[in-house]
Amino acid sequence: MALLKTDNLSKSFSGLKAVANLNMEIKKGELVGLIGPNGAGKTTVFNLLTGVYTPSEGLIIFNDKKINGLSPYKVSYRGLARTFQNIRLFSDLSVLDNVKIAFHQHVKYSALTGILRLPGYYKGEEEITKKSLELLKIFELDDKVEELAKNLPYGQQRRLEIARALATKPTLLLLDEPAAGMNPQETQSLMELIRWILKKFDLTILLIEHDMALVMGVCERIYVLDYGMVIAQGTPGEIKSNPKVIEAYLGEETN
Repeated sequence: MALLKTDNLSKSFSGLKAVANLNMEIKKGELVGLIGPNGAGKTTVFNLLTGVYTPSEGLIIFNDKKINGLSPYKVSYRGLARTFQNIRLFSDLSVLDNVKIAFHQHVKYSALTGILRLPGYYKGEEEITKKSLELLKIFELDDKVEELAKNLPYGQQRRLEIARALATKPTLLLLDEPAAGMNPQETQSLMELIRWILKKFDLTILLIEHDMALVMGVCERIYVLDYGMVIAQGTPGEIKSNPKVIEAYLGEETN
């Protein structure tokens, strides 16, 4: 059974189809790539899956339930988390607070307990702080907990964004161009990190990325979009040799 399935998923803006009849299946535990030229509709797909956009047509089935029309926070609560092409941290908050905010989605004390500062509130906050510190240690950010997020180097900001997404306890993680702006050494480290968190956190991952070395190095299967439509899908080897993909996308990567 697919963890995520789309059935003729489409999105139009002023009559122009940004995504057209997308049929995609991702099984639990897979690491799947979504690639294509700029403007192909990749980020629109992510916005549809996470509730930022409402589909014009079609279905999104996640964990055997339709999630069309759900608000982003409800989609997140069901176990679907994402990062962004342009890093979106709470830049004026500390590294620790960025992660704690995400953990609060699963807080166990009630709003009234928090307002009245009852014992359950302090116990809950202590647990969230402990879990946040454990997660930051995994991402080698435990020595940066008091620093403002905006003061971190670019690569560490990327790691913090992924850590924050994992704090929502997802089963499916959407990564939107995580290697953007990284040098080759940082990209290699990111590749190893993605492989590691896939197993460590028992995740399924859908990855948008322009760095073909990263995509071909970590993905088991790849979907290729062009003008909002899937023009190919298959293993990295199949995608590399697909004439349509070479013409629409990979050719420009080698120029």
